[in-house]
Amino acid sequence: MSDTCRLYTAIAERRADLIALTQDLIRIPTLNPPGRKYREICEYLAARLTQSGYDVELVRALGARADSETYPRWNLVARHQGAEPGECVHFNSHHDVVEVGHGWTVDPFGGEEKDGRIYGRGACDMKGGLATSIIAAEAFIATYPDYKGAIEISATADEESGGYGGVAYLAEQGYFDPARVQHVIIPEPLNKDRICLGHRGVWWAEIETQGRIAHGSMPFLGDCAVRHMGAVMAEMEASLFPLLATKRTAMPVVPEGAKQSTLNINSIHGGEPEQDEDYTGFPSPCVPDRCVITIDRRFLIEENIADVKAEITAMLEKVKTERPDFTYELRDLHEVQPTMTDEAAPVVRTVQAAIGKVLSKQAEFVVSPGTYDQKHIDRIGRLKNCIAYGPGILDLAHQPDEWVGIDDMIDSAKVMALTLRELLT
Repeated sequence: MSDTCRLYTAIAERRADLIALTQDLIRIPTLNPPGRKYREICEYLAARLTQSGYDVELVRALGARADSETYPRWNLVARHQGAEPGECVHFNSHHDVVEVGHGWTVDPFGGEEKDGRIYGRGACDMKGGLATSIIAAEAFIATYPDYKGAIEISATADEESGGYGGVAYLAEQGYFDPARVQHVIIPEPLNKDRICLGHRGVWWAEIETQGRIAHGSMPFLGDCAVRHMGAVMAEMEASLFPLLATKRTAMPVVPEGAKQSTLNINSIHGGEPEQDEDYTGFPSPCVPDRCVITIDRRFLIEENIADVKAEITAMLEKVKTERPDFTYELRDLHEVQPTMTDEAAPVVRTVQAAIGKVLSKQAEFVVSPGTYDQKHIDRIGRLKNCIAYGPGILDLAHQPDEWVGIDDMIDSAKVMALTLRELLT
């Protein structure tokens, strides 16, 4: 039997284990926000990986954004040392999942297996990928016990809310130092025949328009901040959105609509705060003196963040010249620069060859429309040799009845295992 057949057999023998592991991970409801069950899932993985010969650390992101005594931000880093010195391949997966939402026909945390799929919140994004990387590494170690170098598995917090209590914190502590780790694969669900090289940039900000409170029966004595915001949004429609539609990138961003610059209005609120659900009274009759929108601007590698911000400021200043008594504040929330790994990078070439061998097709290079934890590995860790590759269909992420295909996980495990063989033997 050839080495490749032995490796594939070791993965096939772990099929039931892969299913059970994925189901167990889904059944731990690591909802973010607020950050539930983080310690529980890390302890579950620690027990599993310790038994497989890994040295395991549980790392709390003390003082990081969102870390608290009620909801501490726990991360797991596990390292398996080879028989001889060599390079380190690190598989990084986030363990948090987004809210359930409505429209489910299965138990979101049941991990139900049906028709070759495993269902549940996080099945696709990205507990299926986490389980796949563990099985791939275990099969590789069993087949090549004398391999050179090291394999790391991490399960990290808060990717869904920026990763500041997870990969960003670990990068600040040196866990992604290129002297310690040389290759990083993030098993995000971008389809098993795709290699994701990076992502667009993002700038989040708040725009607040200001007015003057007055009695709702005499609005002429006040100044309505909501009407001012209406003027801002009208100007967005008239000038900003058409401008963004003209900006195109050479990055292989998917889907097609994300090859241009985009802006989303995440939220809007004006007037008095919303009351508790059990409040049955009417709102008070007041002219709103504040209105706030949160904007989500996704920008391209060809754009400069200073120019991106200047476009919004110019739009607001235009409204100001046309509208009496218009005042506003523009507040930064956070920003992330675009990133894209070179197609000639070692991890890219190696995974590309493995996809060709397993799937008998050419790998497609893509760039994600939204950011993920590669941003922190690149910007803070200064490690450029990083990609996202994993099982699952990106369009299913955050959807009701989210699922991951079992055969897709098996195929991706083969790709990951062949990658380990090429880099570590």
